[in-house]
Amino acid sequence: MAGTHDKRLREIESRLHREDPRFARALGAGRPCRPREYRHTRAWLLLAVALAVLGTGITLAHGLLIAVGLVLAGMAGELFDPQRDARRHRNPPPRS
Repeated sequence: MAGTHDKRLREIESRLHREDPRFARALGAGRPCRPREYRHTRAWLLLAVALAVLGTGITLAHGLLIAVGLVLAGMAGELFDPQRDARRHRNPPPRS
């Protein structure tokens, strides 16, 4: 029984090291950081840039800036999704 649990724990540990090595190293050192799916620094920065571009586009009445701002906001929204990596690997593209 103990061997089964040890094997399962080793599988979980190896998967954790593969999926988020930074989190696994920090957890091993006793100072865990947030897992990758909860780190949103780049998403917040992209959203700030998107809102700045969108605001500038609205102020200047420039359609291209408005469109770029909306596209960047959509990209930032996608970065906030914690399951985006799982969906990306679920259906890999067909090989040629």
